[in-house]
Amino acid sequence: MRKSKSQVKQERKQRHLQEQEEISLLSEWIEAQKPDSGSNPLALAPLPDEAPVGKLRGDTFSRYAGCAKFSQLPLSKRTKDGLKQAQFVKMTDIQRASLPHSLCGRDILGAAKTGSGKTLAFIIPVLEKLHREKWGPLDGVGSIIMSPTRELAGQLFDVLKAVGKYHGFSAGLLIGGRKDIELEKERVNGLNILVCTPGRLKQHMDETPNFDCSQLQVLVLDEADRMLDQGFRKDLDAIIPQLPTHRQTMLFSATQTKSVKDLARLSLKDPEYISVHEEATTATPNRLQQTAMVVPLDQKLDMLWSFIKAHLNSRILVFLSSCKQVKFVFEAFKKLRPGTPLKCLHGRMKQDKRMGIYSQFCEQRSVLFSTDVASRGLDFNKAVDWVVQVDCPEDVASYIHRVGRTARYLSGGRSVLFLMPSELKMLEKLEAAKIPIQSIKPNTKRLQPVSALLSSLLVKYPDMQQLAQRAFITYLRSIHIQKDKEVFDVTKLPVDEFSASMGIPMTPKVRFLNQKTKGKKLSVRSPVGPENLEKDDEVETVREEPETGKFRKENIHRQKEKLEIGDSEDDDMVVKDEVKASEIVDIMPTTRILKKKKLKINIDRPVGTRVVFDEEGHSLPPLAQVADRTNLDDPSLFDKEKREEYYKRMREDLKQVDKEDKLLDRQRRREKRIKQKMKRKRGSAEEEEDEDDEDDSEGDRMGERKPKRTKIYFDSDADDDAKAESKDKAGLKTESISLAEQEALALKLLGSMHS
Repeated sequence: MRKSKSQVKQERKQRHLQEQEEISLLSEWIEAQKPDSGSNPLALAPLPDEAPVGKLRGDTFSRYAGCAKFSQLPLSKRTKDGLKQAQFVKMTDIQRASLPHSLCGRDILGAAKTGSGKTLAFIIPVLEKLHREKWGPLDGVGSIIMSPTRELAGQLFDVLKAVGKYHGFSAGLLIGGRKDIELEKERVNGLNILVCTPGRLKQHMDETPNFDCSQLQVLVLDEADRMLDQGFRKDLDAIIPQLPTHRQTMLFSATQTKSVKDLARLSLKDPEYISVHEEATTATPNRLQQTAMVVPLDQKLDMLWSFIKAHLNSRILVFLSSCKQVKFVFEAFKKLRPGTPLKCLHGRMKQDKRMGIYSQFCEQRSVLFSTDVASRGLDFNKAVDWVVQVDCPEDVASYIHRVGRTARYLSGGRSVLFLMPSELKMLEKLEAAKIPIQSIKPNTKRLQPVSALLSSLLVKYPDMQQLAQRAFITYLRSIHIQKDKEVFDVTKLPVDEFSASMGIPMTPKVRFLNQKTKGKKLSVRSPVGPENLEKDDEVETVREEPETGKFRKENIHRQKEKLEIGDSEDDDMVVKDEVKASEIVDIMPTTRILKKKKLKINIDRPVGTRVVFDEEGHSLPPLAQVADRTNLDDPSLFDKEKREEYYKRMREDLKQVDKEDKLLDRQRRREKRIKQKMKRKRGSAEEEEDEDDEDDSEGDRMGERKPKRTKIYFDSDADDDAKAESKDKAGLKTESISLAEQEALALKLLGSMHS
């Protein structure tokens, strides 16, 4: 039975009153049982499951600090229904520790191991804050959630949709790599929650008309340590000033920052620092088995191939340093067919393809070759069995984020790290950071060499050879730009052996430029392509970002010896490093370009002593030749009145000369036009004569042709003599013809043309 309009209106009014009562009750509950600032809710005993929840006798409420279930928190019914449908029942440690503080509106600095449930720790406070503020469609942007990568932003958006299913908020996913930017600009002003990357948000702030964030309530930075580093500093510095300072700010990451400078940039007010695993014995998940093995650089591909062949039924995530390496290893292994599906993921891929690869890897057992673009925050639905780090991570934090893709929540996982003999210092740093990693020896008996197969592939597929060279070069660059020189030293690498292991027929030569930049001219030639750059008093080179594979020109000036790599369009990882110009690697291709001969300059030669001689052989000052000695010797120029009179006379002379020049130019143009007309006229007459001479018989059959009338030019640019000549040829007497006769003649000519 259909309800009447009055019944629908009555039910809507009743629901509105119930929500008003619920919001009032939640606000009283939160305020009454607010935990003390600086306290740790994990230190409190959890409430029993059968304990009453909410308002008790009188004005007392149940304690929510330290509770273990979402149902015991002061949350709205809509949020609880969303959590229940998404099968979120018990809270993790980071959720138990942070939610009591974040529900009160306090700023949060949350640090917890990877896979510990940090996403819900900020999704729930965002929904509850807007719900208690009665946020509507016309209120604009109420919350912004930023992440460093597109994949992680998409994952956060999926969790937001699941938990906030029963709320009426509008949410949008704003990430780069999409073509529907114009559609976003039309709708972004009507969204309540934005899940975005910094680059895309900044683009809307710069380009979208009437884009307003002045009423923002909550700002969230996921993977905050990555968001606050050099790569995103420029975007954040442009975004933060456009946001209101009176807001709630939450930062979450596995390796949290405590930098006062960074916190001041975000206008944090007495934030609660919550590190639930700071006192833990390990910095990585307890169910993660971590191993490391010493593998020489020239045996890495052999070891990786052997590992994949030995684990064909496992889901393996392989980390490499640069996009070119990922592409080369993926293409080479795909042609060799190891017996399991292979996929690759890197920052140079289009967004739709990246999301498709991510979804396929979640559903199918396969091997995924990836850069660090997949190392942050991504939650693969089914457990990743193995994380293989072929190339050493740049620091301990990168290692933690990489291995965090496995052993998430209550599942187990295993990881293996390939370390070269020159990188053993990293093992000590991992152990010092409370990472229980076990060093093992590789089983060389089961090693399956793949170098010979790669050599044959490069011969069979010529395009693969260039890809292999680029992979070789970008790996050396990725080692060279690292800050930690105790671990990464490109001079200790067996370059020839590594090149041979990749199947490259000839090793590209590597040279270190040991000259100082001051007072000298250095050039770093790009190994492949036409990027051979050279500038005065600076070094300019082209570098590839290891994670996204994008190139950027870099200048090393004499004063600032800084190199910058990355891409600010792409909101993916960008790294900045400071290195000395004397340590730049100059990697040349197999076919070399000969150097130009250097000009030798005598540094002992005196400067500024050029001598000029006159016609008589007397020496003069250097600028004496351009001086007018006659005018300089005139003493009248030193008198002010005479000098002004002289200048006035010179100005008049220049004006007169300018008029004469214009008249002369006009006359020259007129003569040129007359010559062109006469030339065209003679050319057409000659063509007619040639045609008549060539075919007289055709002229007899067609009949005698009528003579072509001579054109008469009236009021042309020709001079009077030319006019008279043309009129005489037409049989006209220019002296005796009147204006009326001219008009009659013109009408007669027009009539003959139409006949």
